[in-house]
Amino acid sequence: MLKKTQTKMALLAVAVTLLLYAANSQFNPDNSSAAVHKTATLVEPKSNPAVSQPIQATKPQTATNTEAKAKTEHIVAADLATDADSTQTQKSFINVSDDRPTGAPQDIEINSLDELSALFDSLNYNTKSWRDGNREVPRLTFEAVSERWQKTSHNMPVQQKKMVFFRLIAPLILVANENILLERRLIESAPLDDIVLLNIAVKYRIIDSVYDSLSEPQRQALLEDIDILPPSLVLAQAAEESGWATSRFTLEGNAFFGQWDFSGNGMVPKQQRKELGNYGVARFDTPLASVEGYLLNLNTNNAYKKLRSLRAKLRANNMPITGIELATTLDKYSERGQAYIDGLIEMILYNKLDQVDDAYLNDGAPLHLIPTADRQP
Repeated sequence: MLKKTQTKMALLAVAVTLLLYAANSQFNPDNSSAAVHKTATLVEPKSNPAVSQPIQATKPQTATNTEAKAKTEHIVAADLATDADSTQTQKSFINVSDDRPTGAPQDIEINSLDELSALFDSLNYNTKSWRDGNREVPRLTFEAVSERWQKTSHNMPVQQKKMVFFRLIAPLILVANENILLERRLIESAPLDDIVLLNIAVKYRIIDSVYDSLSEPQRQALLEDIDILPPSLVLAQAAEESGWATSRFTLEGNAFFGQWDFSGNGMVPKQQRKELGNYGVARFDTPLASVEGYLLNLNTNNAYKKLRSLRAKLRANNMPITGIELATTLDKYSERGQAYIDGLIEMILYNKLDQVDDAYLNDGAPLHLIPTADRQP
């Protein structure tokens, strides 16, 4: 059951929960006629969760009107909402809330799709809210995909499966993007010999060691390479690469994006191509770590230089950064080339994931989802 007062109240709505999913997008699919699968949940705990800590910093790169306001006013989550029909870079891709929580997440026990849906309702994270234009997303995390999900999701209505998948992965993307924006703030403002800045430069392969010096041109290179990725693109690739979180690699190693690992520690495919060397699929401690690894890959790998250059151009011109536009640069992500790009764009359009590019995190306490039946006494 759900432990806190707010979520307990939400359980009163369980009987009508799925009736609320009369959606205008696959982020909020139509589930009014779907059967309830009470044991199908996407989340499952593991013994050693990895905790991602954001880097605290002070200011963003480009002084747009929104950023100038941020320097003089206290920014809260509601200020990150993108104006309707805006032709400028999304506010949530520029600023972070000054009221964002910094404490440890609160554990919430979930053991059925009913309870998960009730939690979504209690957080105003449902179809009605989305259709009304609310793009505020709660800070939800989980530690692994449940085996029950793999077994039962195949029998769920497609719309329902998509809803659960998108609604649980979207918060992870927004958290990872928020951490990147905090890194960008520090990169712009910190002295060149700042140890945190030097560690960031090593992480993004601009310098080899923290004992190396960092130049102003290298600072600018960091600001081009280190940036957000629009949630629509990340959601589409996660769904494509993980088979809607049902692949063996996703269950065994939280691998949502099919990233290769040549260290010898990866998960070996059943049909490994020996001509490519001793490779495996990279494993991650948590789904959030998988999202962060994917962002790091696209922000560092030379194969995705076109994406980073286009994104920097859009930001410099204060234009929207969208998944559809950046997807056109991913010809090297898959051997399928243009066909892969076409498939991503089709998924974004069909599921109306472009709406999620305007989403932003709320200022509520972070919640960590744990299946009740799997929790240790």
